[in-house]
Amino acid sequence: MQNHLFQGVGRLSPYVFTRGKGSWMYTQCGRKLLDFTSQIGVTNTGHAHPRIVQAVTEQISKLPMGQVNLGCHEPMLELTESLINNVLPPHLDRVFYSITGAEAVENAVKLATYTTGRPGVICFQGGYHGRTALTMAMTSSSVVYKQNMTNLNPSNIYTVPFPYELQGYSIDYCLNELELLFQQQVLAKEIACMIIEPVLGEGGYVPAPVEFLQGLQKICKQHGILLIIDEVQTGFGRTGKLLAHLGVVEPDILVMAKGLASGYPISAVAASGSLADQQAPGSMGGTYAGHAVSCAAAVETINVMKDEQLPEKSLIQGAKLKDGLKELQTSFGKDVILDVRGPGCMIGVEFTTPGFNKKVSQACLKNGMLLLPASVYPTVRFIPPLTVSEEEVNIGLDIFQKSMQDVLDEDGDEDLQHAVKA
Repeated sequence: MQNHLFQGVGRLSPYVFTRGKGSWMYTQCGRKLLDFTSQIGVTNTGHAHPRIVQAVTEQISKLPMGQVNLGCHEPMLELTESLINNVLPPHLDRVFYSITGAEAVENAVKLATYTTGRPGVICFQGGYHGRTALTMAMTSSSVVYKQNMTNLNPSNIYTVPFPYELQGYSIDYCLNELELLFQQQVLAKEIACMIIEPVLGEGGYVPAPVEFLQGLQKICKQHGILLIIDEVQTGFGRTGKLLAHLGVVEPDILVMAKGLASGYPISAVAASGSLADQQAPGSMGGTYAGHAVSCAAAVETINVMKDEQLPEKSLIQGAKLKDGLKELQTSFGKDVILDVRGPGCMIGVEFTTPGFNKKVSQACLKNGMLLLPASVYPTVRFIPPLTVSEEEVNIGLDIFQKSMQDVLDEDGDEDLQHAVKA
């Protein structure tokens, strides 16, 4: 029946998955695969965490659907209390819930343009914000997301460089390009917001330098521009903190999704009351916005994060994984592995040869591990669940090493083979 599905969805494998548990997924044909994708940064608590399964099961039996325009439901209010008291910085004291990360980004931009009265949006090279018409226009991690649809690109979306020292983009250069934008293309007073990921996701797991983020905040304050931090992929322990931006900058608007509810569909926008309270009733909403079952899953996800110290575990296991990958970089050589980077359990490995990342990803699949490629620069990304064990980290490293060697042997690339043997 797969041929009856839209072919516009890119799939890593042809497998039909039947269940998942912890760090593992199981297929209809009997394969057991180590999931180092966490479903693209979603199942931070692992597959089918028993506490979250219980919370969801209990909620389904009580109230599976409570439409947001009719009134509030208990899980939504419990989640809001948990976010305010345990996750969000104090100045972000209003929350709106939707379903997907792209929907949350759109609502964040909607809030910014509504409250500032300005039309312009600034994004950063390599950023990914979604596949809807607006978020697709804001995305520049790959042309594949907007091919044959450039007619939908609004003229008030501006993309500027993201600091990527490895590829020649310094902090000073990127900040200067931003200032140049205001002199050559658009007045600063016409910009409603800037939006940035603290670590590029689809763009290759490139962390934004602290100095750069703080420079952006300074520019935003100077010109009355709202700073939106997109934590869709970095949030909820992924980088070793509940939120990656904490202690670095104070965003005007924050976007969250993915790891918020351990696989149940929900996203959130947080802002201050001074912004959110300006919107007229009816200007926000959605049929499934703040779905009761997803809210219950999110409440228990945050509880599990705290009780099991998952952000701290992300740092510990992420460091072990990163050390192992750096050892492989030394073993294979920098002529093969150009870079190993990223905070916590959000690690990118960039290769020197175009296309090598996709071959390694497929070799990992063959050898028993789900691992995703990313970026126009040849990168794979390690996104294990934060519950991953040391034994599973070692299994993943072994599979990765074997897969790399398999690709090198199969390619017969003399230059790469020479680099490995040297």
